[in-house]
Amino acid sequence: MTEATGTVNSIVSAPVFRQDQKMSTQNHTLAALVLILGLTGCGPVAVYHRAGVDVARRDTDLLTCEVSALRDAPVATQIRQHPPIFRPGQDICRSGHCYHHPGYWEDGGIYTVDANADLRERVERACMAEKGYQTVAVKRCPQSVADAVGTRRSATLSALTENSCAIARRGQSPQIVETAP
Repeated sequence: MTEATGTVNSIVSAPVFRQDQKMSTQNHTLAALVLILGLTGCGPVAVYHRAGVDVARRDTDLLTCEVSALRDAPVATQIRQHPPIFRPGQDICRSGHCYHHPGYWEDGGIYTVDANADLRERVERACMAEKGYQTVAVKRCPQSVADAVGTRRSATLSALTENSCAIARRGQSPQIVETAP
């Protein structure tokens, strides 16, 4: 009876190890994703800017350039696969009995890529540059400034200063405001 228990334990422990390894990889991936999403909310905001231009005009120019870039460099989705990973087998010894757990192949995972995404972005930037805009990185406004500004938006793009900051809101172009020195 003692040997049977050792046999059962050695057989059961190997798949548990494999599941733990896979779950560990998933946990690391999740942690990295959370870190990246958290950091993207802290950095500067990229904005197309040309002092004195109406915000509505800039938004119209941007839409025209986005449509043009999409026409010139359409979405080209490609399906790709990470290479499979071989997990080598292991020898498991318990209670004087040894067993070999064979290795196995783990799927590399399938993902999609837009092959034209970088080209489309370059075409958009070139189009906006032709219209006189430049891409600038403006520091993010503190939440207190964003709350004080509320939903009101300025009608024109003012010249950038050291006190300029950007408020990024989902579904809208970033808003540049001046803070007190």
